[in-house]
Amino acid sequence: MSDRYDAIVLISFGGPRVPDDVMPFLRNVTKGRGIPEERLAEVAEHYLHFDGASPINEQTEDLYEALVQGLANSGHPMPVYAGNRNWTPFIADAFVRAHADGHRRLLAVVTSPYACYSSCRQYLEDIERALAETRLDSVLAVDKVRQFFNHPGFIAPWVRGLEEAVVSLREEVEDLKAEQIEVLFCAHSLPVGYESSSGPKDGRGVYVAQHLEVARLVLAEMAQRGGLELPNWQLVFQSRSGPPQMPWLVPDVNDAIAEIDTSSRKAVITVPISFLSDNMEVIWDLDNEAAATSRDLGFAFRRVPTPGTAPVFISALVEMIGERQGWVEGRCSVGKFDAWFDACPPGCCTPERTGSPRIVRVRTSGEESMTGASRVSVSREAMN
Repeated sequence: MSDRYDAIVLISFGGPRVPDDVMPFLRNVTKGRGIPEERLAEVAEHYLHFDGASPINEQTEDLYEALVQGLANSGHPMPVYAGNRNWTPFIADAFVRAHADGHRRLLAVVTSPYACYSSCRQYLEDIERALAETRLDSVLAVDKVRQFFNHPGFIAPWVRGLEEAVVSLREEVEDLKAEQIEVLFCAHSLPVGYESSSGPKDGRGVYVAQHLEVARLVLAEMAQRGGLELPNWQLVFQSRSGPPQMPWLVPDVNDAIAEIDTSSRKAVITVPISFLSDNMEVIWDLDNEAAATSRDLGFAFRRVPTPGTAPVFISALVEMIGERQGWVEGRCSVGKFDAWFDACPPGCCTPERTGSPRIVRVRTSGEESMTGASRVSVSREAMN
């Protein structure tokens, strides 16, 4: 059986490379959203603190190389191209290069594992726009790999990272008990309308539910692997960028840290489960701001690394490509959600931009934290 796709395109968010890129990049990201120029200038300082270069560029290049090698190691090597939504090289550049090299059917691997407008539908719209702008829409067919929040290869790096964070904290804090650690699973905040419309029409509001499921899977697997249970955890949000009058998902990670009981907790661990790489939002919002908030309150602090190029995660991406190519049987997933759609149903993740939705504050008690533990079936091999 011949392959169904003849090339892969890796699509990432993109980021500036030099100081002069920063403001044009931010204007491109926030186009049409009414973000004040002074707010953009404030965010620009985060990038300028790192000489105007976003770490996401090097991390995407590393992911690209790892994916190329992973496909080769699988026995199914394929050409891989790379393009970004918001900065060079753009998605359109990748399509032009692929077409010039003779490819006609592309499979997109998008660096976003969850369902919502910003994480999925907007990427699909950008793919359509790039095809139209390059006038390749009649000669290039582009499909997208499914969302993979519940693939065991995505869960595994978080488990290992959280385990290592606990070990590291216990080396710093004498006699640290599991119940003295507050674990904050960090999701990228969204406008409330985007959350309520995430997913298909018959199951709206899956963005938060998917993040909660990842948190539960990670905690349950930790307990199953080594008997370590972390009862005190919550889902929090970070990296809000919208106008102040628009309701966004809360609590913000720093607000959540400020509310932690200092008499019963000694340490904070942040787990940025929305992100695949240690991008600017991770290293600024967590390594800088959340770390400072924690230490000001007397908490020891750790941040779990993102999956990046962890071999088990690269294997998961290769496996999902194999699903679409026909050289992998079945569709691997773990937990209460089935493997996500290969093709989104009509109306999936359409943003609700009208009205004044209420603020949604997400809280999850320790009693709820192990819900679904009996359904966890991540293999030992995947975790090691």
